Amino acid sequence: MDLRQLEAFAAVMSAGSVTAAGKMLGRSQPTVTRAIQELEQELGFALFERSGPKVTPTHKAFMMYAEVESALLGVRNIRLRAEHIVRDENHQIKLVAISALAAGLLPAALARLPENLRPQQIQLQSMSPENVVQAVLSKTMDLGAVSLPLEHRGLDIHWIGEAPCVAVLPATSVLASYAELPMELLAQQTLITMANPYRFRRRVDKAFHDAGGPMPHMLDTNTSLVAMQMARVGLGIALVDPFTAMGVPLEGVVVRPIACNVPFFFGLISALASPLSDVTRVLIDEIAISAKVLLPHMVMHEASVHDALLQSIYAE
Repeated sequence: MDLRQLEAFAAVMSAGSVTAAGKMLGRSQPTVTRAIQELEQELGFALFERSGPKVTPTHKAFMMYAEVESALLGVRNIRLRAEHIVRDENHQIKLVAISALAAGLLPAALARLPENLRPQQIQLQSMSPENVVQAVLSKTMDLGAVSLPLEHRGLDIHWIGEAPCVAVLPATSVLASYAELPMELLAQQTLITMANPYRFRRRVDKAFHDAGGPMPHMLDTNTSLVAMQMARVGLGIALVDPFTAMGVPLEGVVVRPIACNVPFFFGLISALASPLSDVTRVLIDEIAISAKVLLPHMVMHEASVHDALLQSIYAE
């Protein structure tokens, strides 16, 4: 398979028709059709079910799409890097973070960079925690911000931040009058929080277990911002990280502390033994400063206490 075929496949998946894909790529419809057919022949299975100009992706196409999208992103990064080398430029930075930090923290830190160090090319991507780690380990990204745990070999943890999660609820809720929400009251509500059982959600479950009361009814999502939007329309109370709650404010909701500390831990990571550019070194400090500005009571930990932090929150 070649790049031309993969681009055609990704364009059809995105556009929903061969005609639209051709317009996106600047190619004729027959050229795109031929590229897809060649790719299907090489793969040995159909990627699309055809009905006139419209196409419907097969199950195998969806299984292929994530890998193809990642490969095309890598090719675009190579092209960008080649352009920088040709122009003798090295003013770029590639950042990856979980959605909470990509939206609620990193833009503010980037804006703090001195004008003479601000990169001409900035790439900021939001990924799942596992994909953030993989992107840093594979060195396709310079710096990552991700929730704990971070026990992977090959990572350099620069520092770890800790701040308690918060509750987000409609401003019209009767519970909005509380300065702090007790666990026994939250246990009686419908709560909205993260579905990942190994990170933030596990700490929420542990907090209710330790409180000794009943487990509340939970609604699951994969980002704090979605949880906050669900809370805004009255579907429940969102338990979210404080960076999204404070860094991406929504109208119509209020943010309240929780009586029981449910810690949100995140680390700033890069690939072990990988040289850091001047702008990356400065940004590491600026992210810490921006986090403290947003959350003045946030606790900063050295990377060496990672295992002790995990023991404190995961030990039975």
